[in-house]
Amino acid sequence: MKDNTSGNFLARTRDAKKVMVLDLGFLGDTVHLLPALWMVRQAYPNAKLHAAVASHVVSLMDCVPWVDRVWGYMRYPRHATLRENIEMVARLRREKFDVLINLNGSDRSSWLSFLSGAHERLGRTPDDGGPPFWKHMFTDRIHYPFDQEPLYWQRCRCLEKAGFPFSSPEFHIEITPENLHAADISASDTGTYFHVSPFTTADRKELPPQQLAKLIGALAAQYPDKRWVFSCAPTGRELEKMKALLPLLPVTPWRQFPGNLSLVQLSAVIGHSALHFCGDTGTLPLALMTGARTVSWFWPNPSIKAWVPPGEKCRAIVGANLPGDNFLGNVSTADLVEAAGSFLNGS
Repeated sequence: MKDNTSGNFLARTRDAKKVMVLDLGFLGDTVHLLPALWMVRQAYPNAKLHAAVASHVVSLMDCVPWVDRVWGYMRYPRHATLRENIEMVARLRREKFDVLINLNGSDRSSWLSFLSGAHERLGRTPDDGGPPFWKHMFTDRIHYPFDQEPLYWQRCRCLEKAGFPFSSPEFHIEITPENLHAADISASDTGTYFHVSPFTTADRKELPPQQLAKLIGALAAQYPDKRWVFSCAPTGRELEKMKALLPLLPVTPWRQFPGNLSLVQLSAVIGHSALHFCGDTGTLPLALMTGARTVSWFWPNPSIKAWVPPGEKCRAIVGANLPGDNFLGNVSTADLVEAAGSFLNGS
């Protein structure tokens, strides 16, 4: 069993005709996969490239037409059943993949990788080494630390260790104008509005509704020429929270998207905004992918380095989860306004 320290995986598999990149994470994971997926595309220019992602984020893959086929795997709102897993394995085996690459490291994706029947299987070793049987699921393994740098950098570095050419990660995406028009926004509206994704998967990651309303009021007073766009996920929780938030707002939204846009359409809206505001949620990677400027508030989790976008286009303020408080605390409204001003006032 090879540990791939020699970095010869690509050299050995360069003539592959059919390649699968399997990653069953959620929205953020899938966005952070794209630069590594582009590296794979460049390394196997003549191969048929497949990608397997969670079924509820398949629409994101419309922005990467250079992937020949996208597979969906049920992760949300429920887990795949035993029958669905058996059917997934059968489909994988019928394709007779020459190469399968899995940089996720999770047990579920590792089992699917092993059972796929792919001749060459490249996997990423979990930080704890995984269960005793994990190393037998792949023909080649890479160890690269988790959580020490942005996730998309980690995945590209994993491929580099396997012999893939690497210079700088690239989100090689294509978002056509039709995606912006679907939101009833035109190219001439670029930079005229703020986009807000106020909710995440849990209250502890969110600003209190009253503070969010105060923040929007302060920004509206300072930048009265900017219009406001709000969006949320199409879940019952977020739809109810949006319904409760709207009466608190000191502004009337120019556009509202209660989960009714595809992920590429939402990316277009975020990418054309003057500034994107959000917590630790899937729209932050979409902003990273599209190059949008972002002000975000983060809860203090040990994986924060993997998820906060690097560079000059993101201002992230880390708060705290205080005893007895359901929402994120220790995030100053004034600091958020100042962070927005660092973009908008040229400082």
